[in-house]
Amino acid sequence: MSAVERTPRILDEADAAGWIEDGMTVAVGEPAPMALLRHIIRRGVKNLTVVASGLSLDLLIAAGCVAKAVSYYAGGGFGVAVAPSFRRAAEQGRVEVWECEEGILTAGLRAAAQDLPFLPWRGGVGTSLPEVNPDLKVMTDPIKGQTLLAVPAITPDVSLLHAATSDPYGNVQHFGGPGWLDLFLYRAAERTLVQVEKIIANEDVRANPWATTIAGADGVVRMPYGAHPFYSRGYYITDNAFLKTYVRAATDAAQHDDPAGLDHFLNHYCREPETHADYLERIGIKRLLSLYEY
Repeated sequence: MSAVERTPRILDEADAAGWIEDGMTVAVGEPAPMALLRHIIRRGVKNLTVVASGLSLDLLIAAGCVAKAVSYYAGGGFGVAVAPSFRRAAEQGRVEVWECEEGILTAGLRAAAQDLPFLPWRGGVGTSLPEVNPDLKVMTDPIKGQTLLAVPAITPDVSLLHAATSDPYGNVQHFGGPGWLDLFLYRAAERTLVQVEKIIANEDVRANPWATTIAGADGVVRMPYGAHPFYSRGYYITDNAFLKTYVRAATDAAQHDDPAGLDHFLNHYCREPETHADYLERIGIKRLLSLYEY
């Protein structure tokens, strides 16, 4: 009997970008797969429901890609308690905010992973969360009679993740373990697309099977420095100076009605570079090497 030949799951970046369409629910891991997010911005994808946090979410909002944000944290860092584009869009009603905290978010993701309509959660009971988010239903536990929240399933159409390596068949390995929500997002999503720093041989995966964090991602894209300006454990650290440039531009646009800097940032770093390599050329090899972790 002949062995069944496995199908490689490596995609080029253009094909991978085509997975994301208007109106989808898209989840973004941590560190954010920025190379894929820039493709979303460049293609002008609209009306997304985005499960994400921090400045990656803010950038997608600034670019006009987001209709609804599902986030436990929308901070901006660098002394900015709330990310500027998120704040302005929420205040103006341009983005619907699905209020939650980490436990509520993970309960919704676990419900989707288990093919359940909801899961109960204790966090948020006695707070205003069920009032500001009517999807959260106060319920009475039928076993002990406790008051709990019923959290509906959160099912991304596609989860976008960043990791260290993968073999050609989607067996992914994070350096030092997965990102905070990556496994929740992977299990909940209809499909998972992972960008990695490099592709390794299947023999390397089988030599250290316990290092595999995701077995059989639906698609894999090789994107060296693909998380920039965020970190990639084992490869490079966060480019704080670059992120501060974005925060200043987004703050000027949101608080001072001066969008010129933000428009330049989006055009120069997201819309104009047609490929990830084009983006890296704009960042420059000296800057990238200065972020080398070891």
